[in-house]
Order: sequence, then structure tokens, then C-alpha cells
Amino acid sequence: MAGLAAFGLLCAGCSAGGTGTRDEGPASARKAARSTPSDVVPAGTANPSPRVNAVTLVKGDPKVSRQLKADLKPCAGDEYPVDTSYGTLTGGTAPDVVVNVMTCGDSVGVGTYVYQRQTDGSYGNVFAAEVPAVYGTIDRGDLVVTTQVYGSKDSLAYPSGEDVVTYRWAAARFTETDRVHNDFNRAVGSGEGDLPTPRTTTN
Repeated sequence: MAGLAAFGLLCAGCSAGGTGTRDEGPASARKAARSTPSDVVPAGTANPSPRVNAVTLVKGDPKVSRQLKADLKPCAGDEYPVDTSYGTLTGGTAPDVVVNVMTCGDSVGVGTYVYQRQTDGSYGNVFAAEVPAVYGTIDRGDLVVTTQVYGSKDSLAYPSGEDVVTYRWAAARFTETDRVHNDFNRAVGSGEGDLPTPRTTTN
């Protein structure tokens, strides 16, 4: 964790104010279905998101720290410790890309980045958070960033709590709209015992 702690919190926006801090029936029926193709996309069916090379994005991003780029290496073969999500965050015509970079050994998040597709087809960094045990997700159009909180005696597997921050895109930047802190109970899970007997009460 000493190496992870060296990462600072980097907040970036595509404007000056970006902020930051882990988809048998009858044969005749089948034949009929095949013989009547249609160019109409069924309602509720989204076009496939164009895939990006997340490692290339991160390596070529000037907003990503040099130390993280140097540490971003394959864990086995050509498999990098990177998770990639696609979805609508900034309201553009193309899906945005959320990239989470982790460590190989214990899968601890060390960087979360959001990339927005530009008019020329390239991707620009509109959000970045580099801090130990960070992970970003897309939740109904919002960016949700979770960061584990460790006390001085906490092991990597058992943090003391977590901060969950929700960001929403408005006026060409991400703005924090909600923050939740959860403290974890350290007493549970340390012993053995039988489950309590179910009990039902009625009026």
C-alpha cells in the first residue's frame, strides 16, 4: 500500500472546472422470421458501443501520472489490470468510456478516468481520480466513484469504510451531487455460530 499511497488525487474536466477526488417453436415460424428482414431497429435496442483500447487511452493521456503509466503492465501474457465500461454520462451522441486501472496482485483500484468522444473521433479526458482503492461506475447516467477508507491498522482486505460520491455532468463539467460515507463493522464475520430461528408474527 505504500506505493499506492503515493498516488495523489487528480481532478480534471474538459473545461476549467472538472472535479474528481470499479450486457423450440414451429419450423414454419422460424422460416418466416428469417425471410422477412427489416431495417428497422426494435424499440429499446441500442447500437453496439464502439470499443476502445483502454490501455492506449491511459498511456497516451497527459492527465494520467507518469508513475501510474510506468506501473501499468500486463499481469499475465497481454492481460492488463484494466476494467472498461461504456455508457451515457456527458450527453453526447457516442457512449462515454470509464476506465478503471487496478493492481495485478490484489485488484486494488489506483485510477479512475472518464473519456468523452470528440468530434474528430478521438477521446478526451473529462474526469480523473488517482487515489488508492478507487473505482468508478456508471449508474443511470451518473458517475459513481467509490473509494475505500483505511485506518492505520487496517489490512488491505478490511478497510474501515468507504466514501461513495456521485457526480453529474452539467455545464461541460462533472459536479458532485451526493456523498455517502459508510463505516464498516469490524466485529461481524470473526466468529462462528448458528443462524437465528426464523420467526413470523401476525396481527
